[in-house]
Amino acid sequence: MRSGGGQWRLLFTGHGSGAWNMAVDEAMMLLHAQGKIPPTIRFYQWEPPAVSLGYFQSWQKEIDREACRRLSIDVVRRPTGGRAVLHHHEVTYSVVIRQELLPGSILETYRQLSQGLLAGFVFLGVQAEMASLERDRLRDGLPGRAAGAACFDSPSWYELLVEGRKVVGSAQVRKQETILQHGSILLDLDVDLLMEVLAFPSPAVRTRTRRVLAGKAGSLRDYLGKEATFERVSQAMAQGFAKALGIELIPADLQDEEKKLAEELAREKYAADWWLERA
Repeated sequence: MRSGGGQWRLLFTGHGSGAWNMAVDEAMMLLHAQGKIPPTIRFYQWEPPAVSLGYFQSWQKEIDREACRRLSIDVVRRPTGGRAVLHHHEVTYSVVIRQELLPGSILETYRQLSQGLLAGFVFLGVQAEMASLERDRLRDGLPGRAAGAACFDSPSWYELLVEGRKVVGSAQVRKQETILQHGSILLDLDVDLLMEVLAFPSPAVRTRTRRVLAGKAGSLRDYLGKEATFERVSQAMAQGFAKALGIELIPADLQDEEKKLAEELAREKYAADWWLERA
């Protein structure tokens, strides 16, 4: 199978902890690289709510871990780059696909997968657009650059906007010639909670970041109201991926080998201090 065809697996795996969710994504990537599972699109949620850090972020500079403990917010580091995300009221998606099946640069494959999300918004009846590379250059001097720790304070290449406000944040990593891309589709946005769990050098920076987020981040609840549910949005996104990529999605469950590997990765890596505190 080449890009834009064939059968892919479709997973709805429910709620999981931060360590479990990241471990499942990596387990899928590693086993797909070995040819043991097909290309996969997965939709999931987080319980308890969690803050995920990008691979290169400093947990000491970006996260208020005491506030997270007090508020029962999980903290985990992603295998992908990008900035901090509060996973609370959202649909999270992940895609694993070997590079030979979806050829192109990181930016090119990011755009192709974003086409699936864009088509999903069409099925929801919400008019979305991709962030403009040229507009980012003009605004920031460098495309996708933003000073804040939070993911949703500024769009990056080919992320999705509704009425100019970012509603999807995504990140990608490649390992063993296999792509893992995952991201958050906001059903609702609790700016106050996000401001509590992030660390800021001063109250003034916190206030400025809150103001930026209020203007640049949005959620599907703003456009769909009570109909912005996990079930409706995830099903629409699955339809969108199938249409945009020209694939057939086959509902399935995690395999026993995936579960075993994910348990190992969650215990030894994603729930371990050495991984969280590596940067």
